[in-house]
Amino acid sequence: MPSNPMNPAGDLPDTGIPAANAAHMTMDEQHEWHRNYLRRHPVSRRNVLRGAAAAAAVAAIGTSPFGRRAYAEDAQLAVGGRRVGYGADATSQLRFAGQLSRPPAGTKVFLDHGPTPALGGTIEAEVRNLLTQVPSADGGVLAAEQFYVHAPVDGLPGRVPHFYRWRTSDGFTGDIRAAAPAMPSARSAILPFRFTMMGDQGTDETPALPQGTVPGDYDDKYYKADNDPNAPHASNVLRQIAAAKPDFHILAGDIAYADPSGGGKPNEFVASGAKLESGFDKYNPYVWDVYFGAIERSAAETPWMFATGNHDMEATYGQHGYGGHLARLDFPGNGPAGCPSAYSFTYGNVAVLSLDANDVSYEIKANTGYSGGAQTSWVERTLAAYRADPNIDFLVCFFHHCAYSTTDAHASDGGVRDAWAGLFDRYQVDLVLQGHNHVYERTDPIRAGAATRIAADNSIVYPDTDGTVYYTVGGGGRPRYDFQPGSQETFRGHELPDTTVPNSYVWTASGGKQDEAASWSRVRFRNYSFLRVDVRPGIFASEMDVVAVDEYGREFDKLTFRRLVH
Repeated sequence: MPSNPMNPAGDLPDTGIPAANAAHMTMDEQHEWHRNYLRRHPVSRRNVLRGAAAAAAVAAIGTSPFGRRAYAEDAQLAVGGRRVGYGADATSQLRFAGQLSRPPAGTKVFLDHGPTPALGGTIEAEVRNLLTQVPSADGGVLAAEQFYVHAPVDGLPGRVPHFYRWRTSDGFTGDIRAAAPAMPSARSAILPFRFTMMGDQGTDETPALPQGTVPGDYDDKYYKADNDPNAPHASNVLRQIAAAKPDFHILAGDIAYADPSGGGKPNEFVASGAKLESGFDKYNPYVWDVYFGAIERSAAETPWMFATGNHDMEATYGQHGYGGHLARLDFPGNGPAGCPSAYSFTYGNVAVLSLDANDVSYEIKANTGYSGGAQTSWVERTLAAYRADPNIDFLVCFFHHCAYSTTDAHASDGGVRDAWAGLFDRYQVDLVLQGHNHVYERTDPIRAGAATRIAADNSIVYPDTDGTVYYTVGGGGRPRYDFQPGSQETFRGHELPDTTVPNSYVWTASGGKQDEAASWSRVRFRNYSFLRVDVRPGIFASEMDVVAVDEYGREFDKLTFRRLVH
């Protein structure tokens, strides 16, 4: 193992733990290591502010007030990276969030909001201060301080947009935006609606901070396209999602890639010219600044709902590595205790569950079992309640690690299958939406681990009798993966008579790979893409068109899900 300038012995600093064993530490153990290291390497408040500069100095996108001006503590406070999400009751609650351009220093932040552009209501926002201190491979500590604002709005009537703007007490006033409306769940009152989905997004820009960092030294060019360094794939997909004008958007984990390695290892920053130990993950909190600026074009008006993936376990923070997410994001909070990214919401006749597959994964085990089984118990209770609800037709679950997929990088995770696939069968889940593998793949309907029928492009699926269809939609922007050797792509215009993949594998409880044939793999597309889902509630039957779209807006796969209303 190569030596590290801060750690010549190849051990975790101040612990004596070999770096090679770092991957076997839980997220909580890694966080404790960080705390111990920082107790011995304190950072002054002055250096935190000097190193922070928050979002004002990073590459901002669109109408963000940050622009590219240098950070100045005495500059006017501004709000950028705006986004909207749902509260625990998505039929009447919206959650508004943004990022401050500098420390507030006593300045108050307000959300003005109302049913028309005249607004009329005002609430003072909560400011969440996120302090990040990451050991650096050059022997120092990367210190950053970021400030996020959050404002809840409850009691919304649904079906109509809600207008808002951010404002500060020192004179900043943002433009007025219209947040997409909530939707009631009584079938007789439901209009057709649309949502979109993808995973593994990241950004097309390497953060400009901290200053003096050479991008290639930090990210190995991971924030550039794999086949064309000038092709902004994440931006292309995002542009198509915005053009689709969904009522809401869901992201199946691996959000910003502030931790580009994703191995569930201790975090360390890679300074220019330094070398990273293999037992450490690279980490730069400023990636989040770039990310929020990038998604603002859609997220400022369309509720974005997030699950967490392996790149979202950030050992720098507590609470199983999700402490940073709790500062940056608003989760509905109606899931099992201690699992912030496990939650549910309804929109019209669709119930959506976000699950944290890190809790059940056999592949990457830094958080495996952290809920003590509470999440899976909650999944069963929640699915049972929704399936018994006469106003709910379709059940959708989204999460990161794949129950069924055939790439050479990750393939299928037996932990996900063992924990949840039986529940999906029992409660007739219609759609399972996954990320993790950076491709598009769709299965035939599956019940009891096997395909029940062939579901070709443009066919109709009856989920109550046919089973659950599993989608892998990990082409949100990160470099693409390959399918198994000898496995061919098959999608609209490129159909094959036999799509069987004979040589895939599934991760086992021991952390090994078990070979398996994948006769359930129906469509495989190795490129950037997202899903567009159009729901048509009905009195006698409800339908849901699930359409796969590439980064240039071209459709390449479609299924219609039909449920008779009883």
